[in-house]
Amino acid sequence: MLVCAFAVIAAVGLVALAAFLSRRFGHGADDRDPGGTSAGHAGAMLSSLFLLVFAIAIVVPWTISDSARQNTYAEAQAAAEAYWSAAGLPAPADLQVQQAVRDYVDFVVDKEWPLMAEGRLSPKGDVRLEALRTQVAALQVTDDEAREVKGAVLERLGDLSGARRQRAADATAALPPAVLALTIVTGVVIILFPFLAGARPSGAALVPLITMTVLLAVGVYLAWSISHAFTGGLAVGPEAFTGVLHEIQRLAAGR
Repeated sequence: MLVCAFAVIAAVGLVALAAFLSRRFGHGADDRDPGGTSAGHAGAMLSSLFLLVFAIAIVVPWTISDSARQNTYAEAQAAAEAYWSAAGLPAPADLQVQQAVRDYVDFVVDKEWPLMAEGRLSPKGDVRLEALRTQVAALQVTDDEAREVKGAVLERLGDLSGARRQRAADATAALPPAVLALTIVTGVVIILFPFLAGARPSGAALVPLITMTVLLAVGVYLAWSISHAFTGGLAVGPEAFTGVLHEIQRLAAGR
């Protein structure tokens, strides 16, 4: 914040110094025309600044949401592979582990997903996974095939835990508030610029100004709406996990 304040003061001071020196040495001419060089240059630069910030406010959340969506499918796939691998464990551990994986996926969809909009995961999910890994690691197996299956299940559970940690990071990722604030500030300045430059739009000239204001307001709202990966217009849903649940139910019904 201190750096930002210093930058603003320095910018204002630079303009004041340039104006003083140009007047002191008689360089240039007074420019009071709202459509003159000064106003035109400032308007073009402000428009460019707004477009730059607005592009960041759109592209960054879009990228975060796309990455978060892909990560949910990676986690769901890890859960599905853990479920399939557990079928090779000796009874009754096979059904117990499969049921635990199914319960975990169901927990993510029903209990944990609403918390994602708040930027957090439930600690109960970590407890479930840790208990499941402990259960599989404690299994006593005697033949090489069972050991191989046990190792595969533990590996899939490790992948599941890693994907879960990534989902936790995605839940906290969001557009920096300063970017959204700067988008709003530059948008307001763009709207008020004609008046700040000394123009007094009236009649038909107000129509494009009002249209621009409405569109800017809609654009800023959309930028705010998609600022978090698990809320708003680009919210990532639990479709990957519900798909795995349907697959697990289909496999269970086919036994």
